[in-house]
Amino acid sequence: MTTQAGPINAPGPHDDGKVLTIIEHLQELRSRVMWSSIALVVGIGVSIWPLTKYAIHFLVIPAQDTRPGFKLHQFQLLDYWSTYFRVSLLLGIAIAMPMIVYQILAFVAPGLTKQERRWLYPIVIGASFMFVLGMAFAYYAELPPALKFLLDPKNKDVEPTIGVSTYIDTVTRLLLITGLVFEMPFVIMGLAKIGVVTSKRLLGWWRYAILFAVVLAAVVTPSIDPVTQLVVAAPILLLYFVGIALARLVEGNSFLGARRT
Repeated sequence: MTTQAGPINAPGPHDDGKVLTIIEHLQELRSRVMWSSIALVVGIGVSIWPLTKYAIHFLVIPAQDTRPGFKLHQFQLLDYWSTYFRVSLLLGIAIAMPMIVYQILAFVAPGLTKQERRWLYPIVIGASFMFVLGMAFAYYAELPPALKFLLDPKNKDVEPTIGVSTYIDTVTRLLLITGLVFEMPFVIMGLAKIGVVTSKRLLGWWRYAILFAVVLAAVVTPSIDPVTQLVVAAPILLLYFVGIALARLVEGNSFLGARRT
């Protein structure tokens, strides 16, 4: 016995007023994932040579500024090359981010009108910029004080000998997580657009936002230095309030709110 998937009461992103079935939505999702994957593969391919080699050197510079003559050590045969491809993956994500963000927005925005879809490209550009800005903030603001704390054990009997895999893994994780955290305003704006949250409710949660910022800073920051954690927590909290402002901008015409009426 054959069954036909029922329609979903949302117009498709390309055909105004057209009702898509579940199968059609799944097919579109497959297409979005495919294009995002292609963009990621292209980004990794572009970065493997010679960008990754320069990127590794770039990531080591803050440690060399903290400890002149600092060098990473290879303890296992595959340490360097596994690290090399990990950095290539991070660069690939950064290069592919505009396409990935666009595909996500294009898939989740079927309820938007033509006028509202004009926001799509500015959001893609803004989200990509914030991701890069987040990584830059991690590199220039978070990493130096963290390394100053971690590479100086304050004990003359201890000499840090850092493996290339350990160092690069810690640094790239910090950059990637901070880059994603900087996407927070656009996530909040999207949730407000579909009616999940409101700016008034978010503003009322400011105490929880402070707690969230402190906890997230403690998780993201590789050191237990309170000054470094404060440097990280402050922009997280600022991003939260920027997200509230963006939510206020779009919530008056939220998709779910419009459907309820």
